[in-house]
Amino acid sequence: MTTSKIDPASRCRLPLVRREDLHQDAALMYDALLAPGSRSIRGLRGPAGILLHSPELAKLTKPCGHYLRFETGFAGRVRELVILVTARCCDSQFEWSAHEKEALKEGVPKETIELIRFGGSLETVDPVDSVIIQLVRETFLARKVSFKTYRQALEVLGTRGLVDLAALMGHYASTAAMLKIFDMQLDEGTEPPLPALKNAALDC
Repeated sequence: MTTSKIDPASRCRLPLVRREDLHQDAALMYDALLAPGSRSIRGLRGPAGILLHSPELAKLTKPCGHYLRFETGFAGRVRELVILVTARCCDSQFEWSAHEKEALKEGVPKETIELIRFGGSLETVDPVDSVIIQLVRETFLARKVSFKTYRQALEVLGTRGLVDLAALMGHYASTAAMLKIFDMQLDEGTEPPLPALKNAALDC
């Protein structure tokens, strides 16, 4: 629910950045976020818009984010699976809402999405998906990754893949923190997609 402390245009605690206040590189990023076919799911009303309040950070973050989303070699299914589990562990309503449709589009089964949403058992999940979900859960919830899970993830992903996947997790955990600090709101009329879980550890 929005309050007077939420800017009605940005839907967060910060106003939308003004293009005329940005230097040339940042202004180009601003334009790219509004361009048809932009790969940004939420445009200015999301983490990319928040980042533009720190233009140099936005400039440095953009190529890293692009690499992690599109150039690691991960299938879209793997990428979106990792993002959803990270969002769930961080209880990031906005992040989940932005990526649930993407996950379905990339082939993450609806049953797997619901299992992640409610913190369910992995017994019926695809074996590769299960390893990835377990890895993300242990990282953020147990605060320690077992050697068994590490070895399984290494076998599935390889060394470079595991390093890139860890960075992808960190990237979206960082995004979740930013969204919480600036209280990014869901779209008007959108119900929070993540229920409160009995397991209080489901919190980054």
